[in-house]
Amino acid sequence: MEETKVQVITKKEEDDAEVEIWKYVFGFTNMAVVKCAVELGIAEAVEEKGSPITLNELASALKCDPSLLQRIMRFLIHLKFFKEVPTSQGSMAFQQTPLSRRLMRHGENNMAAFILLESSPVMLAPWHSLGTRVLANGTSAFDKAHGKDAWSYAAADAAHSRLINDAMACDTRLALPAIIEGCPEVFDGIETLVDIGGNDGTTLRTLTKAFPRIRGINFDLPHVVSVAEKCHGVEHVGGDMFDGVPKADAAIIKWVLHDWGDDECIKILKNCKEAITKDKGKVIIVEAIIEEDDEVDNKFKSVRLMLDMVMMAHTNKGKERSLKEWDYVLRQAGFSRYNITSIHAVQSLIEAFPS
Repeated sequence: MEETKVQVITKKEEDDAEVEIWKYVFGFTNMAVVKCAVELGIAEAVEEKGSPITLNELASALKCDPSLLQRIMRFLIHLKFFKEVPTSQGSMAFQQTPLSRRLMRHGENNMAAFILLESSPVMLAPWHSLGTRVLANGTSAFDKAHGKDAWSYAAADAAHSRLINDAMACDTRLALPAIIEGCPEVFDGIETLVDIGGNDGTTLRTLTKAFPRIRGINFDLPHVVSVAEKCHGVEHVGGDMFDGVPKADAAIIKWVLHDWGDDECIKILKNCKEAITKDKGKVIIVEAIIEEDDEVDNKFKSVRLMLDMVMMAHTNKGKERSLKEWDYVLRQAGFSRYNITSIHAVQSLIEAFPS
């Protein structure tokens, strides 16, 4: 008979747990306060001042109650969004940080739209049904919350669709420079490039600016491309990636495949394979890769794991994939050779070449 080992729990572990659990009791607070900061425009007001701004100056600029705003700012300082510095008059004032500048709606590297999307009632509601989703034969959490899937909801709600596009543009502004600066050779020899699920065309606007020889085809659902901004060198084409993909030298697909199950991904990738040229064609995939090795020290690992939970809450079959899972999907779609490059972003770059 196998001997059962007795688990030994130290006092430090118990003490740590006593504190740690409160982070999850009130975990929503961080998101709610940061969303409040974005909606009030706190970062913009501090930036506009051009120098540290006092509480009364900030309250006046935002038309806020100083006593309530002080409590919000105290919390944001604790989260390291702002710094408190002394003024020449001896009072304290608020100063921007690299983190607070990401709350500016029009700032460089801003994530404001992404924060507003994920903290919106539409996207928060499915989280309340996550347990139901995990059960055997469980229904989609998003469907349970809204009576339709995320794509149908966006197609019927123009404001929500616009928020999705703005949020995806936030990520593109972070991930694309990492690719362009870190591995520009990926685009060598490419003259036509189709972006599958390209939203408002931010990806191709960025790439055609960096590589003027490239002609871009921004391919997405008709209701998405119908409101996309016109851009020199980029053609907006409406359609369904499950039916087919516009012809081009190469295809790029960023943060799309994680929305779908393996069978759907294989179908999409097979359509990409049919669309690209046989000699120099490839599919450039920009997606997160979940590290299975616990010893791997990667500062984005927790973000990737959180994204996997987001996929569970917001899609029917979507997930973030491990290297082994990506290998399966790529080979089933007819891509026997691929390269993976780490970039300074949540995602990695996968170059897939047809057999």
